[in-house]
Amino acid sequence: MNETQRRLAGVETMQLERRSLGEAITSPGEVTLNLYRTTKVTPRIPAQVIARHVTLGDRVEKGQPLVTLSSVEMAEAQGALIEADVELRRVKRLGRKVVSEKRYVAAQIAYQQAYARVNAYGMTKAQIDALLREGNAARAVGKFQLLSFQEGTVINDDFVIGELVEPGHVLVEISDESVLWVKARLTPDDASRIALGAPAHIQVGERWIEGKVVQASHSLDETTRTLALHVEVPNPDDSLHPGQFVNVVMESDKKLEGLAVPVEAVLRGPDGDWQLFVESSPGHFEPKEVKVLRTVGNQLLIEGVDEGATIVAKGAFFVQSEMAKGGFDPHNH
Repeated sequence: MNETQRRLAGVETMQLERRSLGEAITSPGEVTLNLYRTTKVTPRIPAQVIARHVTLGDRVEKGQPLVTLSSVEMAEAQGALIEADVELRRVKRLGRKVVSEKRYVAAQIAYQQAYARVNAYGMTKAQIDALLREGNAARAVGKFQLLSFQEGTVINDDFVIGELVEPGHVLVEISDESVLWVKARLTPDDASRIALGAPAHIQVGERWIEGKVVQASHSLDETTRTLALHVEVPNPDDSLHPGQFVNVVMESDKKLEGLAVPVEAVLRGPDGDWQLFVESSPGHFEPKEVKVLRTVGNQLLIEGVDEGATIVAKGAFFVQSEMAKGGFDPHNH
């Protein structure tokens, strides 16, 4: 095959080298949200929803308004803050020679407490500063916006406009789904052989995704008596979704040495034995029988080929098919 034929057929080669792979431990897994990349937006005081600014599935930026609320408690707190701000400005303007130290300190404390209350109820510093710049008591109507804490996608927006909500009610849930978790459940014995940071291979249909173990539970599930491990996996193309079931292959701390090749590089030959395709000279490929020693996720440990040999790592099935039907001359004649 020449370079053009390789490119059109999607054939890729690699050089064989010895690698150290952990012994494989396999478990069913479930895709879940990455809780470290997920936030829930809730009110801190009783309030009424008066406007929505995002909908389910929207991409949002950090600091973007999500929902506008109205609250009697917030109105009272806003009014108290405006009043405390006016008083503090007044005593500062009069100066220490006219205002007693006690009155000056009292004005400062009243302002700080009023500011802290409004902030604790849900208004941001920018929103509070805008309210105080206007200095208009008529603006103390209890309206305020809840903002997004992070970039991500709206995955839940459980509310309707006009609804009265209590503190802690989750109005909007946002998650960055570019990196997800896969929860795998293992026996305590198997879990003890998996180190944090260990490589993991996630099988989704016919596709494999590489990840790593980032968390291990220290409590047994009461029903299954298993321990949960979280595997972090990239999801840039949004092909994985929470609730999806997958297979997880993790590498244990027991290492295996040998020549490692992708699973797709090794095929059954006409006689039923395993074989791969070795590049004997540039553009010239020939089948070579090998012995498969162990499968670790999407990698195989093999013997029967010399270290340093160049093999077909991707597209071996195409090479085999074309050789069988004579679609091209393997020796490029």
